[in-house]
Amino acid sequence: MSAGNAATGPHVLRRINALAVLNALRAVDDLIATVSGLVQATGLSRPAVTRALTALTEAGLVEFTGATEHQVGRPASRARFRAELGHVAGIDIGPHKVLVMVADLSGKVLSQRQAATPADATGERLVRLLRTTLAKAAAETGVAPADLWSVAVGAPGIVDHASGEIVLAPSIAGWSGLPVTAELRGWLGCPVHIENDVNLAVRAERWRGESSDNLLFVQWGERIGTGMVIDDKPYGGASAAAGELGFIDLVTDLDAEPPAATDGLGAFERLVGAGAILRLAIQRCSGDVRDRLEATGDIAFLFDAAREGDEAALSVVDTIAARFARGLAVQLLLMDPQRVVVGGGVTRAGELLFEAVRKRLRPLLLAPVELRVSALGAAGVALGAVRMALDHVEERLTSSL
Repeated sequence: MSAGNAATGPHVLRRINALAVLNALRAVDDLIATVSGLVQATGLSRPAVTRALTALTEAGLVEFTGATEHQVGRPASRARFRAELGHVAGIDIGPHKVLVMVADLSGKVLSQRQAATPADATGERLVRLLRTTLAKAAAETGVAPADLWSVAVGAPGIVDHASGEIVLAPSIAGWSGLPVTAELRGWLGCPVHIENDVNLAVRAERWRGESSDNLLFVQWGERIGTGMVIDDKPYGGASAAAGELGFIDLVTDLDAEPPAATDGLGAFERLVGAGAILRLAIQRCSGDVRDRLEATGDIAFLFDAAREGDEAALSVVDTIAARFARGLAVQLLLMDPQRVVVGGGVTRAGELLFEAVRKRLRPLLLAPVELRVSALGAAGVALGAVRMALDHVEERLTSSL
């Protein structure tokens, strides 16, 4: 059989149909649907839906339930997706926290656990923290870690997908080159995949948030990175390093040699990252606002003060908005997306900051762009990891249909 026939044969069509029916079932709130409803949702013929349901039932993924509807005196068949059949985990590892979510096969998050990353964390210590946090989250769901079907990990840095390792991660000491996926596979006994955290946040947005075919997602926290969707396809570049907005240099004189980074941060991150916002706020603010910023290191106090009309705090917000707009405009002029979605810790500032960003951005662009704050908050990376784990489970489950 030729490769072309293998890719277009009847078995491929059966898998595609089964996947369409499976996705339609998972999209229903109670995971139960009639055959007629699935025909309408998928656009497939009734015989095609029936064949797909038969295959999914034989695979143990679907079961038929008691009838609750009637059509011309005959009960309508109702299919139910068995979401409780297995569980997956999505993990967000960063320089400040480890967040673990455990979900069923419908993607419903059943438990989540977060642990603070120690200030002196190394890659090996993070792996131990990850294992402890995952074990606690799984226990809350009533499953053992070894019972998970698939796990996906999101982490800052550039991922070598062939080896499953992070090859560059300036923000976590000892993280680069650590065999994280191999170690977790050995412990869990299930497939484990690793991906750049911003790429997973984009995946989460497309799953639970935005569905634009040309989307720029910006993760704005201590680090700044972007994920791009171009013509409905994620774009990572030749080395999976596309979108490193944090390393754009807006301050070094054109004829000067750029200074070497000693803190692992890019030039733009040192200008508008969460740490830079804190330092500028401490420098300009005074009194109770400054005391709270110095004591907690939490920039939320800056934005609270700005909302209350504190002039110094408002000046910091305007300066940061102007700087951020200058860097963001570079990427927008090159990419020309339909929409920009911003996630990460700085989004806690809300519209106070982002209305200022929009105002500063308009004069820098040739065409207007819609800029939104992500509704997923700090959960975006872990949710994207859940979606990635589910995708791999889906591949395995439908490959035998």
